[in-house]
Amino acid sequence: MSTIPWQDRPENSNDVMWRYSNNPIIDRYAIPSSNSIFNSAVVPFEDGYAGVFRCDNKAVQMNIFAGFSKNGIDWDINHEPIVMQSGNTEMIESAYKYDPRVVFIEDRYWITWCNGYNGPTIGIGYTFDFKEFFQCENAFLPFNRNGVLFPQKINGKYAMLSRPSDNGHTPFGDIWISYSPDMKYWGEHRLVMKPSPFEQSAWQCTKVGAGPIPILTKDGWLMLYHGVINTCNGFRYAMGAAILDTDSPDKVKYRTQPYLLGPAEIYEQVGDVGNVVFPCAALHDEKEDKLAVYYGAADTVVAMAFGKLSEVIQFTKDNSL
Repeated sequence: MSTIPWQDRPENSNDVMWRYSNNPIIDRYAIPSSNSIFNSAVVPFEDGYAGVFRCDNKAVQMNIFAGFSKNGIDWDINHEPIVMQSGNTEMIESAYKYDPRVVFIEDRYWITWCNGYNGPTIGIGYTFDFKEFFQCENAFLPFNRNGVLFPQKINGKYAMLSRPSDNGHTPFGDIWISYSPDMKYWGEHRLVMKPSPFEQSAWQCTKVGAGPIPILTKDGWLMLYHGVINTCNGFRYAMGAAILDTDSPDKVKYRTQPYLLGPAEIYEQVGDVGNVVFPCAALHDEKEDKLAVYYGAADTVVAMAFGKLSEVIQFTKDNSL
C-alpha cells in the first residue's frame, strides 16, 4: 500500500487538524458531466487507492462514481456512474445515490450511501475490484442518512451507524447504531449520540451524523462526525470527534466540545451550499501517527485535512463535553 497522503503542520500553527495547502483536491468539474463532486469515500486498494465519489451532474441528478489514485490526492474518476447488479436481492431500485462511505470487511469492499427508495434510506452494496458492483437490500426504512459501517464485526455482528431523518433538509438528527448477522436484516437499534445543548456546544446543537469509518484505537472507536447549527444564514456544518466504547459502541466515552475543523476557507464557505465541512473518509497510519481526512466542502468540491492520530485522540479526551 502507498504511504497515506500527508502534509506537515504549517509553521506557527497550533491547530489539531490542518488543511492541505492545495485544497480542494477535486474540482467540481473534474469529469465532463459534473456540476459538483463532494462527500466522497476513499480506501486503500492494490498499490494505491480507490474511491466512490458523489458526482451531481448538470441536471443535479445525484449518483456515485468509482475512481482511482496512486497517491490519494490526484484522482482519475470514471466518467460514467456505477451500475449495480443484484447482490442479496433483486430489488435494486434507486432514484438517486449520494454521500457514500466505503470499508473493507473480511473479503470485500462494502459501500453504503443515501439511497432514493420512496425517500432517502441507507443503500448497501459491495465490490471486489471497483469494476463490478452488487447492490443489497436497503438497511432501513426511509427516512435515514449517513450509514457508516464499522470495519469489523462487533460481538459477531456487522454494525452500522446511521442518522434517522425526514424527507427534506432535516432540522434534527441523532446518531444510532444497528446490528446485522448477514448484511441483510438489521435490528438491535441503539441511540449513540444526540445534538448537544446550545449553551454547551452550539456548533453541534441542531443535528449530528457519523462521518468516516470509525478507527479502532486503544482508547476505543474514534468516530469523526459532523455537527450542525442552524444560523440566521442557514445550516453550518463542522467536524468533531468522539470516542466510543470498543465492545459497546453505543456508549460515548468522550466527545469534543469545540469542533476540529469548521468552514473558514473560501471553498468551504462559498459553493452550492455554503458553510459546509462534511467528512466522509479517513486514512490512518498508526505507526506513523498520521490521520488524513477527506471532506466535502460547500457541497461542491473535495478537500483534505491532516492531523496526528494521537493528538486528535488526546484533544477529544481533554476537551470533552
